[in-house]
Amino acid sequence: MRGRNSAGSLRHRADSASKAIRELAQFRFQLRRFLRFSEKAARVAGVTPQQHQLMLGIAGFTGRGWATISELQEFLQERHNAVVALVNRAVRAKLVRKTPVARDRRFVRVDLTNAGRAMLMKLSALHRRELARFHDSSGSALLPAGVVAGRRNEVCIHRCEKKLSAREMITGQARK
Repeated sequence: MRGRNSAGSLRHRADSASKAIRELAQFRFQLRRFLRFSEKAARVAGVTPQQHQLMLGIAGFTGRGWATISELQEFLQERHNAVVALVNRAVRAKLVRKTPVARDRRFVRVDLTNAGRAMLMKLSALHRRELARFHDSSGSALLPAGVVAGRRNEVCIHRCEKKLSAREMITGQARK
């Protein structure tokens, strides 16, 4: 009798492990699809995926609406010099501005420009729609609270069901 319980227990653990692996694989697949969507949407909107992530970090990472290079380094998980170069490219593209902090010139405050804020708002709306579509198809509870809530997103889900391309979502023009 003990042998059966052991075999049953092993089988149960193997089934549980297989289920967990399938769930992780499915989550990884959905995550990669979302990241691919994000990269494509940024490029179609005229910015690099890195610039989009930079703007997202500036606007949202600290909760202040601006960030220092060190904070952006942490948010982006990149080396200091890579973040400085990315910020400088974003300044040239008029997406962000740098302001030295008066009391300590080693620190630079990085803010979004009006153009950067408008771009981020447009991309964020697209990303919320895609997350709503992802949530609708997977039933995932792994999304941040409030990302898919609200009547506005119900409309977005309906529009996304038409499988619009990133370009069509940004321009508002569907293929014929």
